[in-house]
Amino acid sequence: MGRPKSDHPTTTAVNAGRRYWLKHTALAGGASALLGSLAPGLSAATSVLNSNEVTTMNTNNSNVKSKGYAAFDNSGELSAWEFERRPVGEHDVLIDIKFASICHSDIHQMKGHWGPQQYPQVPGHEIVGLVAAVGSKVTKFKVGDRAGVGCMVDGCSDCDHGEQYHPDTVFTYGYPQDSSPTGISQGGYATNIVVRDHYAVHIPETIRFQDAAPLLCAGVTTYSPLLKFDLKPGVSVGVAGIGGLGHLAVKLAASKGADVIAFTTSPEKVDDIKGFGAKDVVVVDGEESFSQYAGKLDSMISTIPYGFDVAGYASQVKPFGVFTQVGMPEQSEVTVNALGLAFSRVNFNASLIGDMQETQDVVNYCAEHKVLPQIQIINAEEINQAWAEVVAKKARYRYVIDASTI
Repeated sequence: MGRPKSDHPTTTAVNAGRRYWLKHTALAGGASALLGSLAPGLSAATSVLNSNEVTTMNTNNSNVKSKGYAAFDNSGELSAWEFERRPVGEHDVLIDIKFASICHSDIHQMKGHWGPQQYPQVPGHEIVGLVAAVGSKVTKFKVGDRAGVGCMVDGCSDCDHGEQYHPDTVFTYGYPQDSSPTGISQGGYATNIVVRDHYAVHIPETIRFQDAAPLLCAGVTTYSPLLKFDLKPGVSVGVAGIGGLGHLAVKLAASKGADVIAFTTSPEKVDDIKGFGAKDVVVVDGEESFSQYAGKLDSMISTIPYGFDVAGYASQVKPFGVFTQVGMPEQSEVTVNALGLAFSRVNFNASLIGDMQETQDVVNYCAEHKVLPQIQIINAEEINQAWAEVVAKKARYRYVIDASTI
């Protein structure tokens, strides 16, 4: 895809923020929307109408009709919306969405916390479903395959340093996309989605769709930096913020044999967190909370999606250990006390989701080792209430939308 046009409302932030994905991204129905909507490059496209019937359909240049839940302003309220997606190209797959889960990034972006947005905009970048059509040059998927889509939908297919860092990558929602009838990419709170085949992953038969959905963002966003920690028995790792991302970070690190020390501001979550595999849980309610593990941990990952002082949490890590930030607060900002960080002598960095190979790897790993998110299934009309509960820290721990209710 080409670079965003210079007059697009989000272009300034794209250029100034190294195309910051979280501003532009940041899981059964739909078969009827596929009728008469397949696209160029489909030599003999097929559509899955239900689990027992497969029909061959004629190709045409039509946009793909879709239904979803969209934000129409920065109020944070979503409403039902019918829209069109781009035609399926020769390298594309059309996915009939079964489940899409809710990420805090969806809320931040729709509310304009990371900058002005273009509306209407459909959020959602934790998406799973069945392949309903494939382009003529697609070999990675066939109709009927189980597929997932995370934070990216188009761009390069041979990136050297990860697709998420390439200047031409199109993120899943709210990102300038010339081929989109709405002018921007539209996400997964919908009945279907069209993506370049490279940006979809296979979902193994050994994991349920609803369990796989959160892995497409929350899973890979924590899995990617955790891999850099070289986790194994005897290695200690801190996890700060135990929500949708944090609870998966605990489970993933524990599954590698690491000693996980979790940090939360919600005392009512302590028993849950220990059940996820944490060796200990620190309830953070002041500076004294950081005394027990000061300078003792090998590394730490923070999933906190609000502004906070990094130095306090970083002080838990040994000198020359690693502190990685993956949660993205409002205005994408955290506070860093330079003197506090200097006393810790910790290597501070931030990590941006994960690349496509890591995304496939985390899905495979979690399916094989039964590292599954704790989820709550909701209907589409419950999205707004679920968002309110995410903001209030009441989610336990990932809301997953049944797309058949859209």
